[in-house]
Amino acid sequence: MKKLSGGQAAVESLQTENVEHVFGLIGSATMEMFDALYDAEDISFIGVHDERTGTHMADGYARAAGKPGVVLAGQNGPGATNLVTGLAQAAAAFSPVVSIAGSLSSAHVYRDAFQEVDQQSLFKPITKKTWTVTQTARVPEMFREAFRVAMTPRRGPVQLNLPRDVLSDVAEYPPFQSPRCYRSHSVPAAAGDDVKQAAEMLRLAARPVIVTGGGIKNTGGYEQVLELAEALNAPIATAPGHGDAIPFEHPLNAGQMGPRGNPVASRLVKEADVILALGTRLGFNSTFYSYDNINQQAKIIQVELEPTAIGRYFPVALGIWADAPTAAKQLIGALAKGEARSEAENWTEAYKNERAAYLRRRDMDAKTDLHPIQPSALYKELRSVLPKNVAVTMDAGTLCLQATDALNYWQPPSLFTPLDFGLVGFSFACGLGVKLARPQRSVVSLMGDGGFGMTLSELSTAVDHGINTVTVVMNNQCWGAEKAYQRDFFGERYIGANISSPPFDKVAELYGAAGYRVDRVSEIGEAVQAALGCGRPAVVDVAVDPDALFSFRRDSFKHRGG
Repeated sequence: MKKLSGGQAAVESLQTENVEHVFGLIGSATMEMFDALYDAEDISFIGVHDERTGTHMADGYARAAGKPGVVLAGQNGPGATNLVTGLAQAAAAFSPVVSIAGSLSSAHVYRDAFQEVDQQSLFKPITKKTWTVTQTARVPEMFREAFRVAMTPRRGPVQLNLPRDVLSDVAEYPPFQSPRCYRSHSVPAAAGDDVKQAAEMLRLAARPVIVTGGGIKNTGGYEQVLELAEALNAPIATAPGHGDAIPFEHPLNAGQMGPRGNPVASRLVKEADVILALGTRLGFNSTFYSYDNINQQAKIIQVELEPTAIGRYFPVALGIWADAPTAAKQLIGALAKGEARSEAENWTEAYKNERAAYLRRRDMDAKTDLHPIQPSALYKELRSVLPKNVAVTMDAGTLCLQATDALNYWQPPSLFTPLDFGLVGFSFACGLGVKLARPQRSVVSLMGDGGFGMTLSELSTAVDHGINTVTVVMNNQCWGAEKAYQRDFFGERYIGANISSPPFDKVAELYGAAGYRVDRVSEIGEAVQAALGCGRPAVVDVAVDPDALFSFRRDSFKHRGG
């Protein structure tokens, strides 16, 4: 037994979990914990300028590392409320963020005390679970539970509220338990009969397609999917935001499907007679919940680790509760003796020709000779200059939505987006977390000028901690998605759509980062290469045509005509 304060016990709990980085903002409510962090030489504290962006860093770290990202809001009340957007984002992405916040002293609860807010109720809807620790002696127990819940499928964020008195009081503790003692180790495999039935459906399919999502990307299970696809000779489409689930160069990789995907992958899913959905919900971004984006006559085999996701949006011919890579490996074994079918062979051969033509056309149609810079020209230049080990983070918004399938992703995981939460202001901070998780990889963050303006204060975080990412600001001087809707559906009655910003390259230099300005297509490659090689955090401010707008959600404004 040893005596520790609650703050010391909290930090020792983090050390027991082998936490390497804690993102956060100092505050008086958690001074006992920060004082203990001072002595924790194995934990790097990354001080941020806003709790929201700190949560995005923890989110990016968690997704890239495949283990929990930790954020610490040092202050109760406003420090805690600033976490809300980031945790809602992490919840939508099933990202295992362990969020810790100081909380009001127990004796002051329900007294309208300074900075009092009901944090337990506040975080409950946007986390897998929220705890308010009531006893100092239970601090390690609550931390063990938090990390276990965050990592249990489906993964997601959790919230720990630590009252001031719980952190300052002292208790006696037995030896801290290793995570191996309370962490699940195995994942469910598909039932044998289900494997046989699925294999037979796939063997008889004339137009088979595999759709992969986070259940493949987040588990690194792409090799099993590729082996299965090759056994079937079936193309693979990926859910939007998971275009990196499969390496770009594989000939069966069709890219992202659905209303936010490319026409080749989208057609496959609209025409397939058997769809094997591996680790994907077939949710909003993939389908808009509409048979406009998926063949209503197709037999769907859905493999999901979360049983409530099976058949939730579309009826399935066969639902399989299993880990997606494990089920894929089982199917490979069941299909090993299958015979090739000419109709399916023709389907896949036609797809390959269409995919090759699409990629050629994507390069040929890029408007590289126009000024101001067109998005298609920027994406083409980025495809040619970004290294194959690059990890790309994105915001929401029309330019980033176009970019997700316009770039090539070679080494999974390498694409990190807001996914279903559609958050602007996510990309830069997320990229800092990704870089800390994968320091050997180049990290490039794409975002608009509006989103970067929300978060540019974290440039000093990047500089102070030597987190050398490259942020490409697609500067079109407007909120592009909304301006497109005002143009296309509201008679060009613009209000609140245009924004002004300082020269971001100069702002970067003032923070001690490197800054580059791009006004012409011919300057893009040189600027990005220089930014990647400069050995500092870097910002490339690219002047993009403000009139190059696109309305993605035309379905939302059908009542407006146009």
